[in-house]
Amino acid sequence: MISAKKLSLIKLKKILADKGFTIKKKKNNFFFKDLKSFYFTALSGFVLILISSLIPLSVNIKQDINVSKSTIDNNSNVNFQKVLDGKSIDQKNIDEGLNIENLFEDIFSIEEVPTDTVRLSAETINELFRDTKYDLDIVRKKKIVKPINLSLLPSEIRNIESTKKKKSLFIKIVLPLILEENNRIKVDRKKLFKILNKNMNSDTEKKWLNSKFKQYGVLNKDLSTLKVRMDIVPVSLAIAQAAKESGWGTSRFAIEGNALFGQWTWSGEGIKPAGIDSEEKHKVMKFKVLKASVRAYQRNLNTHGSYKQFRSARANMRDSDVGLDSLILADFLDKYAATGKEYTKIIKQIIKQNNLQDFDKVKLLPSSIQLKNII
Repeated sequence: MISAKKLSLIKLKKILADKGFTIKKKKNNFFFKDLKSFYFTALSGFVLILISSLIPLSVNIKQDINVSKSTIDNNSNVNFQKVLDGKSIDQKNIDEGLNIENLFEDIFSIEEVPTDTVRLSAETINELFRDTKYDLDIVRKKKIVKPINLSLLPSEIRNIESTKKKKSLFIKIVLPLILEENNRIKVDRKKLFKILNKNMNSDTEKKWLNSKFKQYGVLNKDLSTLKVRMDIVPVSLAIAQAAKESGWGTSRFAIEGNALFGQWTWSGEGIKPAGIDSEEKHKVMKFKVLKASVRAYQRNLNTHGSYKQFRSARANMRDSDVGLDSLILADFLDKYAATGKEYTKIIKQIIKQNNLQDFDKVKLLPSSIQLKNII
């Protein structure tokens, strides 16, 4: 037996050849394997480099898309955050300009009076108030008002001899209307602040914002301006101005045109004041329902350039986290009437003499329809 330990490769080949076996040398494929490996490595590297170069591009594209989606939000969010942080902001461009194109669109929409609307007499209205236990002393104490919404003033209010009774009836009629409009603004304002605290807006939110920009005549979709304009008018101030402008509901403009606040118009439907110069083109705005008059008044104070200082003072009260003070805010309505500062003195006097600030904290109970919607 041959020893395998000392057997050389040449001898092994010879022995196997003698026995009829041949040994063929296998080709060395290392080179081809290495070349294939190199090819796959290079290809993988190229793909990785390509992906790496595309990632920043895709990020930039995504950022551009996000910026375009949140254009409405981001600009004013900076100012709003400054306010939250107690920092001063540039007021120069806030609450500037007015787009009047769609300013009264929602007001005209509530001008549709049902065909069965009738003017109730003062006696009927007083009876209604008695049946519902609507008493101003109770309102002052409990701070709650039932949603009694009247569309027209009673023409007999002129004939009520008792000044106290006349004033009481007038306040009872306009108080729920003012509270309802303030509630509507409060709901919108709450929604606005929710949007302001977000980095991006949904399509639904952007659509809502666009409608409010139009409603408040805001230029350039500036949220800081919308925030200043979308706010309530204190109840006591609104009642006092309605009382002054309508003679506690007895004026011709109030009875015939539901004009509680004596707003002028040069183009719309209105009532021409008696005794004015024939060259004068202005009229007192006319409304089909009292509710429209209240909304138009609020919109006027919240948008017109003459009341920018009023809105600024109100915004400062908000930022200082204090309640809205009608006696202070009244000082900024000197441009509401030709008499200027004398007018504001009369408004403040009406507020004080009739204790109208008692109604500033009053809440309006939901109507049966609103309760049904909640349930």
